[in-house]
Amino acid sequence: MSKKAVVGKKRISATTGARTKSGVKIPGRTAAAAKAASNKSARMRPPKGPVWQWSAGETAAAIRSGAIAAVEVLDAHLERMRAVNPKLNAVVVDLSEEARKAAMAADKARAKGRELGPLHGVPITIKENVDYEGRPNPNGVPAQMKIIAPSDAPVVRNLKRAGAIVIGLTNTPEFSFRGFTDNPLHGLTLNPWNPDITCGGSSGGAGAAVAAGIGTIGHGNDIGGSLRWPAHCNGIVTIKPTQGRVPAYNESSATERPMMSHLMSAQGPLVRSVADARLALEVMSQRDPRDPWWVPAPLTGPKPKRPIKVALAKLPADMDVDPSVRAALRQSADHLERAGYQVSEVEVPAIDGVWQTWCDIIANEVAVMQEAGMLAVTTGDFHTAWGGIKAKSKACDLVGWMRLTAARNTHIRAWQLFLEDHPVVLAPTTVKPTPGPRADAVSVERASELFWNDLRFISAINVLGLPSAVVPVALHEGRPIGVQLIAGRYREDLALDAAAAIEKRVGMLVHRLWQRMD
Repeated sequence: MSKKAVVGKKRISATTGARTKSGVKIPGRTAAAAKAASNKSARMRPPKGPVWQWSAGETAAAIRSGAIAAVEVLDAHLERMRAVNPKLNAVVVDLSEEARKAAMAADKARAKGRELGPLHGVPITIKENVDYEGRPNPNGVPAQMKIIAPSDAPVVRNLKRAGAIVIGLTNTPEFSFRGFTDNPLHGLTLNPWNPDITCGGSSGGAGAAVAAGIGTIGHGNDIGGSLRWPAHCNGIVTIKPTQGRVPAYNESSATERPMMSHLMSAQGPLVRSVADARLALEVMSQRDPRDPWWVPAPLTGPKPKRPIKVALAKLPADMDVDPSVRAALRQSADHLERAGYQVSEVEVPAIDGVWQTWCDIIANEVAVMQEAGMLAVTTGDFHTAWGGIKAKSKACDLVGWMRLTAARNTHIRAWQLFLEDHPVVLAPTTVKPTPGPRADAVSVERASELFWNDLRFISAINVLGLPSAVVPVALHEGRPIGVQLIAGRYREDLALDAAAAIEKRVGMLVHRLWQRMD
């Protein structure tokens, strides 16, 4: 690529970082402010490495300072998308044309001295299961291609208002209801680490894109692990926020979602660093009056008594656990202890019962409200995967449903009390090596095994509505392994602090991936 990117009084290559002389005007409210900003910008050095490898925070700072133009940043990400996406099939709707218009507008806004958002000019992706104004919201289902979004979903609106530039929409399985990203509309999304393992789901397209260097932030959502599982599979970072932290709403939906689906799902970011997770979470969580469940909770809270006690979750005896997972959990505990945390192996409250409550709620709510319509327009793979969840669930009548919702309150209370003594829980994402790209479609029995044995510690957390971060820890036979850091309600800061302590010692696994890909 021969295009150059502005860097103060120099220019850098959008892909190599080479610099040549050039002038740039730094606007400000006064001439003195402009001169001071210009001098500061001239002294700044751009981040190292190709532009598409920069973090969201680094990219925003470089654009704001004048070290690079938003259009040049966009060019770098679009070039990366053209280079790697044809093989991965992570981005399934190319928005480069409108992204270019947005980038040009972003540069004009900066040149005129307008107020810039925290993600001004930063390229991102959006999962194709939330409303994007004027675009279909098919959710991986061909029969839904005529559903056109009349407005942006709250999370899309918040990201755009912060200045982010959407370069594409990412793939998701049918109805975003599998942990494996494949559908008859767009096809299979591959894992950039290894095509023989899944990229996860349902936010698998977002996870694969971010890991491969397409966009700095990938939007996703999570009702049973759809942020945390792709983060694990692709060796990246996420935070599943507390329910109510990030507003959600799709105006294109014909009906409202059932209550418990609201109370167990969350919108969130897939990113390459903990710092970007904090930045994206702050932007995503801005108020939107269309979500009645949104809570104006602060992003930070009082620090617990030190040393902070971390519970290394004791794994149930019936779980078939791979030695690589035990090693990764122990390694994570060691990293936390070196960072000043006090880690002890503890049995967490009723993880089996919590998971069963999640499974029963999901299965019964879907069976009553959605199942017939979903099965009529989906593939055999979807039917098999859905059958795996139903096989582990217990059908219930109205009395049983009321008992389920009551049990949810009991579980949340038990965990909240537990977290009073142990503010952070260290737990696995999966307890087995990452499986193949369509493992849940092999059989109903295999799908059941995946959810009950392998992913029990992921889906259980949704019924609790608690925040949970995932951070990569190690590679085992070329497959990334991540761990979960779970904290109390609206204490995403504690989960991310612990994730940052691990990241500081492990580094970013994607750097190894990029060396292999390039």
